[in-house]
Amino acid sequence: MLRIVISDTSTLILFHKIEHLSLLKKVYGELTTTPEIAEEFGEELPKWIKVESVSDKKYQNFLETQVDLGEASAIALAKEFDNNTLLLLDDLKARKLALKLNLKITGTLGIIHKAKQMGIIGKVKPLIDLLLETDFRISNRIVEEILILNNENTRH
Repeated sequence: MLRIVISDTSTLILFHKIEHLSLLKKVYGELTTTPEIAEEFGEELPKWIKVESVSDKKYQNFLETQVDLGEASAIALAKEFDNNTLLLLDDLKARKLALKLNLKITGTLGIIHKAKQMGIIGKVKPLIDLLLETDFRISNRIVEEILILNNENTRH
């Protein structure tokens, strides 16, 4: 069963900022996004990121009353593919909405964790350190949990 991975803007921007956009390709192979997200991203997307429009614009417009345009388009597109999708979302409000709609989600830290599990990267900490130099907001507790989960905790 082919899984479709749909990315929101924040995930693309963060991995682009830390110069690890190709990590998404290594973890998922191919990504799908929407024209709205491609525009928000503002850079040329690599060929392995497919751009697909949402068919049900009314549903997307309804979602836009709850989350921003890019997130609404990603969630609407994911619903069109039904249960065969994974949404890459970092925004808490959008994540809560996606979960209410029974969509599978992960975020930037989840992607980094998966990359380590797959043996694509050796350690999560260097990438997390790069993320923390950007405007990525995450609690110290969650960073610590990810480090512990990957046997990279700094406390003894």
